Amino acid sequence: MNEISRKKAELRAALRKARLDHAAALPPQVSALVFRQPPAPLLALVPEGAIVGLYRAGAGEAPATSYTRFFHERGHTVALPRVVKLAEPMHFHVHSDPWGESDLEAGPMDLRQPHLTAPVVVPDVLFMPLVGFTERGDRIGQGGGFYDRWLADHPGTLAIGMAWDVQRVDTLPVEDHDMPLAAIVTPTRIYGPFA
Repeated sequence: MNEISRKKAELRAALRKARLDHAAALPPQVSALVFRQPPAPLLALVPEGAIVGLYRAGAGEAPATSYTRFFHERGHTVALPRVVKLAEPMHFHVHSDPWGESDLEAGPMDLRQPHLTAPVVVPDVLFMPLVGFTERGDRIGQGGGFYDRWLADHPGTLAIGMAWDVQRVDTLPVEDHDMPLAAIVTPTRIYGPFA
């Protein structure tokens, strides 16, 4: 493990704990209100008719379910990532039931994902989870590289991170394969859009 990889591993561990502790400490009434609807400056980044990629939040991650329902109600095609094997790339499949989630099944890492038969699409705008971020748009993810590889293969997609304020750090070790974000939204602030 090189020095950058070691630093990232240490940061991930500390930031995951901070994220999980923060999310667990939120009263249910507050949890129900955060990330309820994208703020207007963020909505301005989403073109009419855009395919919007989102995610099904894991433990401690910023919740994206309300955004999924919001964009679905506005007539956007919404999609969630699907991972078949950890060594293979992820793909985005249409998520047609953001209320009952009848179109989702269990996937790797205890995450729910669309059935394999759901249509594959390429999001124009992608709201994605992260472990840590800087106010300049640098991010650190879970470490699997799924989003970095996907974004590298789809450079036209606008990537927006969703995070808790506690996940902001001053600096992150960044490597060539780390894909920057166009913007980041937290419960209290929007960072970006970045050039």
